[in-house]
Amino acid sequence: MLGITGYGHVAIKVKDLDASLDFYRERLGFPEMLRLKNEDGSTWLVYLRITDDHYLEIFPGAENDRAPGWNANGVNHMCFTIEDLDATAARIQAAGIKLTAEIKPGLDGNRQAWIEDPDGNRIELMEMHPDCLQYQGIKRLHAEGK
Repeated sequence: MLGITGYGHVAIKVKDLDASLDFYRERLGFPEMLRLKNEDGSTWLVYLRITDDHYLEIFPGAENDRAPGWNANGVNHMCFTIEDLDATAARIQAAGIKLTAEIKPGLDGNRQAWIEDPDGNRIELMEMHPDCLQYQGIKRLHAEGK
């Protein structure tokens, strides 16, 4: 769509802010950028940096203990692109994060593994293959002038 320049952030609502910050900040290594506070001084949201152009907003105070199942309406999962999936999976596992699905090829030609955060939000780890379907689609769209 014309006028849209990128995908800025994903925002998640979590039950236990400390557990989520341990997972995303300490184990996955996303640095904390800022916190916004409510008038009473409590945390309204925490902004984490994934890249200079992509962020994760974490809002505390979720009403449920777990995210809805994979077949529920709404966001199905987050996907983080990975340069070296084997090395990243080893680092993540060493940090105490269990893979919920082992590394395997996806239907799109990329390699993938899966993890879950403390609230059950599903996270895909994807190593892009140079000839994957996404890159083929981009090449086709560019050829069509889109």
